[in-house]
Amino acid sequence: MAYIGTKGWYIQQLKEKGIYYHPTEKKKLELYKTFVVRNLYLQVTAQNKQE
Repeated sequence: MAYIGTKGWYIQQLKEKGIYYHPTEKKKLELYKTFVVRNLYLQVTAQNKQE
């Protein structure tokens, strides 16, 4: 279990949604810094709320 707001938590949440790689650069999420993973998570959750 990861603490809320940490890099591991964001990666865990994205993997639960089926996202294992960065959408444009096609690298594993673990290779990116926290702010990149957080922004990706915020984009995914914003898209889900609009639908």
